[in-house]
Amino acid sequence: MTATDRPLFAVPPGTVYLDSAAQGPRLHAVLAAGHAALDASIAPWRLGSAQWREAIERVRTLAAGCLDGDAEGVALVPSAAFGLAIAASNIPLSRGDVVAVLDGQFPSNLLCWQQRCAETGAHLHGIERGGDGWTGAVLEALDRTPAIRVLTLPHAYWHDGALLDLDAISARCQQGDVSLVLDLSQSLGALPVDLARWKPDFVVSVGHKWMLGPTGLAYLWAAPHWRAHGVSIEQHWTARAVDDWRFPVDAATPWRHGARRFDAGGITDPLRLSMAEAALGQLHDWGLASLPERLGGRTRALDAALRDAGLEACVADGHAPHFTGVRVPAERMDAVGTALDAAGIVCTRRHGLLRVAPHLHVDEADMTHVAETIAAAMRG
Repeated sequence: MTATDRPLFAVPPGTVYLDSAAQGPRLHAVLAAGHAALDASIAPWRLGSAQWREAIERVRTLAAGCLDGDAEGVALVPSAAFGLAIAASNIPLSRGDVVAVLDGQFPSNLLCWQQRCAETGAHLHGIERGGDGWTGAVLEALDRTPAIRVLTLPHAYWHDGALLDLDAISARCQQGDVSLVLDLSQSLGALPVDLARWKPDFVVSVGHKWMLGPTGLAYLWAAPHWRAHGVSIEQHWTARAVDDWRFPVDAATPWRHGARRFDAGGITDPLRLSMAEAALGQLHDWGLASLPERLGGRTRALDAALRDAGLEACVADGHAPHFTGVRVPAERMDAVGTALDAAGIVCTRRHGLLRVAPHLHVDEADMTHVAETIAAAMRG
């Protein structure tokens, strides 16, 4: 680890924080930006509309740099669930069509499709993980179920970081005219994105995990067709191409250009915008292309230390470079959890797994310590 990484983060001393898949560790720059915005909020009359519009566009441009670089494709929304609801409401579905999701998929990318299927008479199909991993199971489902019209997936599975091959999956979707929706909440900011190859209809990501920003601000990318023809799930003046609040009663008011039509109301919050801008700026300063290898150094160190201790990560088909899962027998989970707590190690216990999701504030020695702590508690 470089000498400058740990000081960038405001993680308390003595804590090995490994839960970036739930909430990214706070950067000092993001914390300072939030404090400055709160300080400025005592005089809101000093923040004119031109200033907050400029702040929105700066964040939009920085977020686009994590996707395909085109700010026209990015909308700012409060959550991944909000963005996914926009996708579900716009992509056409008819009775007998099938929407395919992963078994155990995160609820934000499930519940909106359940509702949409109930409204349209389409069916929801859960894809079970196969012996060769998620990718093979998804490709088999596409082959066996020609009625699939929408495939909605992550890049890395939220339990354990298992990777999906979006190159192979998207190619099959394009052959079969299947709309692809991607929830990149567990990968954007940590894994490379190739929207030109994948050709999704919509992409969403929260801003508070690997994007290192605040909660309450997320990103929606829309394909060109939807930028011109999509309809948002809420109606408010800031998404419309007018600069005052006098809207005609008997005429439609045009949308702002690009994916701005999907911008949510309330994104003018200076606190979230300033924190997001600082976080995105740091990602770009590091260089997004460098992060998979740098983060992968942490999980590779964990994998090696687990093997040395006679254990292994549970993702047999390969985990993402930035996070993984460790299988712990149910009868030892409490003991392992107690040992981790005592050592100041923070990670999520979920579905019989320890989800280990480090960022650049920890180093390889920390990961060896984590593996040794788990192994000692497993032995009793």
